[in-house]
Order: sequence, then structure tokens, then C-alpha cells
Amino acid sequence: MSHYLLTALTMVAFASNSILCRMALGEQTIDAAGFTALRLLSGAAMMALILVFRNHDFSLKKINPVSASMLYIYAACFSFSYIRLSVATGALLLFGAVQMTMIGFAIVKGERPGLQSWAGIVTAFAGLVYLLLPGVSTPPLSSASLMIIAGIAWGVYTLRGKGAKQPLVSTGWNFIGTIPLALLTMLVFWNDIQLTSDGVIIAIISGALASSLAYAIWYSVLPHITPTNAATVQLSVPVIAAFGGLVLVGESVSPRLVIASLLVLGGIYMTIRAASIRR
Repeated sequence: MSHYLLTALTMVAFASNSILCRMALGEQTIDAAGFTALRLLSGAAMMALILVFRNHDFSLKKINPVSASMLYIYAACFSFSYIRLSVATGALLLFGAVQMTMIGFAIVKGERPGLQSWAGIVTAFAGLVYLLLPGVSTPPLSSASLMIIAGIAWGVYTLRGKGAKQPLVSTGWNFIGTIPLALLTMLVFWNDIQLTSDGVIIAIISGALASSLAYAIWYSVLPHITPTNAATVQLSVPVIAAFGGLVLVGESVSPRLVIASLLVLGGIYMTIRAASIRR
């Protein structure tokens, strides 16, 4: 199968996590804690199957506690934020926070952005600020904050795995490392757990297919595309999520969200392009 087609399928899968989560929580077929736990448990099960298929030995020493914790924080904050956020708003906040975290880390480590990079960074940040300014269509601050934390956690998780020799294997073990936290989540929120067959199925699809299997495909594609293209193509995720929310969940897209999306995605694109030119 073409690398372009696999890349497109992966981006759709990444966007599907937002759509699936909001669909399940919006229709109250499952609670946020249950969705988090089932997504991580099914993701870990799928990753374990992938590791077995690739003949990797099982050893708890391969689990990185910090990375597994970041993966859990991302998944938990992601689910709880979607109790009140729309699909498109959540995806934009998540993606913006991930990219801003990674760009910020590069600056702290000594990278000196040029004028175009700074213009892109300021533009993207302005888009996030504009989205959160008080107004009729402003997303709930508590939910938006949770999604931003989810994005920061995923950004840190990505940075920690950037130098991994076998990123797919590392991700597999980190998913497995979230199992105790997933079970603890269900225990802590036991009285609030609400499971229906539809909710369980949606959570498993999100974890096993839209997360684990999508990561497996993504890591198989990455060696065949440039880092700039890999970063740029991910700009499509919030757009796909917004379209999915519009068609599948029946959500509307406000003018504020459209403007914020153009600022955030446009600013990140400017920064990515400027960085690729400098290299």
C-alpha cells in the first residue's frame, strides 16, 4: 500500500480519537474514567499482540515509568476534557499544545528561531489566546485547561521517545505500563462508572485501532517521509476532526474557531517551514 495512503489513513485515525471520545461521552454511553481505562487497556492489548507478532521478549524492565505516566496523563485529561468540549475545539487545543510544547523545548535547549519562526510561534499562540478569550463561543476554561495539559503531556511523551531506536516497541511497552494506572482509575471512579455496550465498543475501537494500530502504521511510514512532511501532514488532524464532528456528531463550527484554527495551524506551519529551510 502507498505510503501516502497509509499516512492519510493514520491522520484519519488520529482525528477519530477526538470524534469517538466526544461521540461516546456526548451520548453518555460511557463515562470519562471508563473510556480512559478501556482505551488504555485495549491499546495495551493490541500493542502486546504486535510485540508478540514481532517476536519481542516480555520484560517489565522495558517499561519507562515516566513515559507511561505521560501517556496516561494525556489519555485521562483528553477524556475528561471532552465531557464539555466540541470535537473541533478539543483537537485544535490538543494539537496546538503538543506543537507549542515541542517548539518551546527546542528553544529551551538552545535552538534560536529566526524571524519567520518567531512570527509563526506568536501567530499560533495568538490563535490559542483568541480561542480562549471570553465570549459566547468560548470553550469551558476547565475543560480547555485539561486538553492543554493533555497536549503538553503528549508533547513531553513524544520528546522523550524521539531518540528511541525502536519507537514502536517503546510505545508498546509504555502502553502496557499504563495498565496499573488504568485499573486504578476505574477503582477511584468506581461509583461513577457507566458502561454500555456501545460505549465499551467505541472505547475499544479508540484504543486498539485509532490509537495502537494507528501508531504502528505511523511508525512504519515515518522512515519513508521527511521530518518536515511528517510534521506538516499532522496539521490535517484538527481539520479532519472538525469535519468529522460536523458530519458524525452534528456539531457546528463557530467563526471564532475558524479564525483560531487558521491562526494556530498557519503559525505552526510557518514555524515548521522555517525550521526546515534552516536545516
